[in-house]
Amino acid sequence: MGALVGLGVGLGALLIWSAFATPRPPRPDAATPGRVEQLLAEAGMGGVSSRSLLLLCGAAGMVVAVIVLAISRTAPLAVVVGVLAAYLPIAVVSGRVRRRRREFAEVWPEAVDDLTSAVRAGMSLPDAVAALAVRGPEPLRPAFESFALDYQVSGRFGDCLDRLKARLADPVGDRVVEGLRVAREVGGGELGRLLRNLSAYLRDDLRTRSELEARQSWTINGARLAVAAPWVVLLLMSFQTDVITRYRSATGAVVLAVGAALCVFAYRLMMRVGRLPTERRILS
Repeated sequence: MGALVGLGVGLGALLIWSAFATPRPPRPDAATPGRVEQLLAEAGMGGVSSRSLLLLCGAAGMVVAVIVLAISRTAPLAVVVGVLAAYLPIAVVSGRVRRRRREFAEVWPEAVDDLTSAVRAGMSLPDAVAALAVRGPEPLRPAFESFALDYQVSGRFGDCLDRLKARLADPVGDRVVEGLRVAREVGGGELGRLLRNLSAYLRDDLRTRSELEARQSWTINGARLAVAAPWVVLLLMSFQTDVITRYRSATGAVVLAVGAALCVFAYRLMMRVGRLPTERRILS
């Protein structure tokens, strides 16, 4: 009997020791989205995979290259124009990101004002946020509809805010969501004042950025026109066979490649010099 008790005690001690001594497998970190996934999310196209976008870029480049080759009978020109055309889908998505950010920035102050009014009327902060699915600005309603459903199911305000921030994928939205998180923790009489200060800050930021964007628009338009003009002229020259055939040689191919590289470099340089500082999602 004593041997059996000793064996049981020893086995128990062994199990306890093994539980603390055996290294646990590391928890897999959440996969950080790549640049393409982040671009699609900020464009409101989270349902589109990065692979689909890259395949679309390749297909667009091939189609344009085939068309240019059929018209000009010049392979170097077709390759260069096809490579440039492959960037068009990404340019369209980037333009959608800028329009979406501008649209969200214009309606966020109104959304915060609605929150302030709802809190003054006696609603709790989670209910006031969920009410934006009905009373909030139109561009923001789908994201807040999902928030209302999440909060109704789970009742976890912090987790629902994290998912809301992921759906919005907007720098201003990140600040608003974090402000709501702080407001939830502070509560009491500070809640209304915090929301009013946030609304005033967003309006001032929108007014300043709108003025700067209006002044720098000529720089962006000038850069695009300067880059597109020589290639439009070159495509028009493709209908003149005796002129465009000069680019079939190795020298012509080098001239096209160097010209394309210089255009891309000059465009990126001009856009970097003339662009406004972009907000980063540091709280995502």
